[in-house]
Amino acid sequence: MTTTQPIVSQHTAAILTRIAAERARQDALWGEQNHPDGTGPDIDVTGLSRRAADAAHAARFTTEIARAEGRLTWLHILREEVYEGFAEADTADLAEELIQVAATAACWAEAIDRRNATADVG
Repeated sequence: MTTTQPIVSQHTAAILTRIAAERARQDALWGEQNHPDGTGPDIDVTGLSRRAADAAHAARFTTEIARAEGRLTWLHILREEVYEGFAEADTADLAEELIQVAATAACWAEAIDRRNATADVG
C-alpha cells in the first residue's frame, strides 16, 4: 500500500486558498486583466529614479548585508524578489520571478499566521 504525502503543508494550503479567493475577487471586480509587462533592466522603478536592474542589484546587496548582520526581514526578501522581477525582460524568466514573488509573499503570510497563532495561545 502506497501512502501519499500532501504536496504542501496545511499552512501553505490555507494561504493558497486565500490567494485563490483574492484572485476570484479580482476577476469579479475587474474581469480578465491583460496589460503590458512593463519590465526590463532599463525601466525606471517608480519612486526610485533608477533603472530596474540597478534597483534589483541594490536590493540583493541590501538583503545580503542584512542577512550577514543578522537583521534580515521579510521586507528585504520580498523587495529583492519583486525588483528582480521588475528587471526581467524575458517573459519566461519574468514568469519564474513572479512565481518566486508569489511564493515569498505566501511564505511571509504563513509566518504571520504562525506568529498570530502563537500569540493567541500565549
